[in-house]
Amino acid sequence: MDGPPAVRRRRREQAVTEPAYARLSRRLREDIEAGVYREGVRLPTEAELTEQHGVSRQTVRRAFQGLVADGIVYRVPGRGTFARESTGRYLRQLGSIEDLMNLSTDTMMEIVTPLRRQVDIEAASRLRLDTDLLYTVSFRRLYDVVPFVFTTVYLPESVGRAVLEAPEVAAGASSTYTMIGLVEPHLDLPIVQADQSITVAAAPAAAAAAVGCEPGHPMLRVDRLYSNEREEPTELAISYFLPEHYTYRVTLRRR
Repeated sequence: MDGPPAVRRRRREQAVTEPAYARLSRRLREDIEAGVYREGVRLPTEAELTEQHGVSRQTVRRAFQGLVADGIVYRVPGRGTFARESTGRYLRQLGSIEDLMNLSTDTMMEIVTPLRRQVDIEAASRLRLDTDLLYTVSFRRLYDVVPFVFTTVYLPESVGRAVLEAPEVAAGASSTYTMIGLVEPHLDLPIVQADQSITVAAAPAAAAAAVGCEPGHPMLRVDRLYSNEREEPTELAISYFLPEHYTYRVTLRRR
């Protein structure tokens, strides 16, 4: 068996739409998770992968770059590329808006509470709205069918109305989309900035139910406020990550 129907469908969709480097990266990631390449085992060389998969050396290099950035493999000059021991947690390195949008490449979004119009004074204030009415949707995200985060997204009315009929935000919907990926095509200006804060918080009841932990369980709370080039907020996302299944990593470099 290759997994539940939703996972098999997602893999078929990815095979059609994803670039060659992303497809190869995903294939190698799956092999590592399946134990084909265990801790310290050398992966095939660039030349070997080029021949095996019928892709260019540049495609192989780009696939390796993503795996290195995510901490899945490490490279030893003159020796090759080696697998790291899996921790069982979802790990993704984030350095750009594109990285956030690319969560759709290897995770599934499942709607918990469909997109709807409601009053939320605090969220409206953070979005700098002149009304307390906005649209909100809640979902959980899964990696390899394991839920690791519960997110509530708040949208200004104009943005929420634009995606209200989208099947991806309907009750019970499951897709490989991200909310910013759904929202951005309907914006007058693209999202260019995400202001983020990270704290430790007790799991609210809704988050606990979505990811399968006890209410009050320590979670990683991540708030992101997305803005366009005029510094106008277009989306507020509040997420509760389950530490047992999620690792957050940031790389800082000196210019």
